[in-house]
Amino acid sequence: MAVQQNKKSKSKKGMRRAHHNVAIPAVIICSCGNPTVPHCVCPSCGNYKGRNYVEQA
Repeated sequence: MAVQQNKKSKSKKGMRRAHHNVAIPAVIICSCGNPTVPHCVCPSCGNYKGRNYVEQA
């Protein structure tokens, strides 16, 4: 099992974690006006690229 030899400073720890941030998801506005994820079927209306793929009840 690995055992650290010296304590990492707060600065070095922060530098290592600098790229651990969570990316903001991309959002587009569907033709129905609701936000949705790009390249996916709209969960509210079921349309994708102008076609209806999911029948909404």
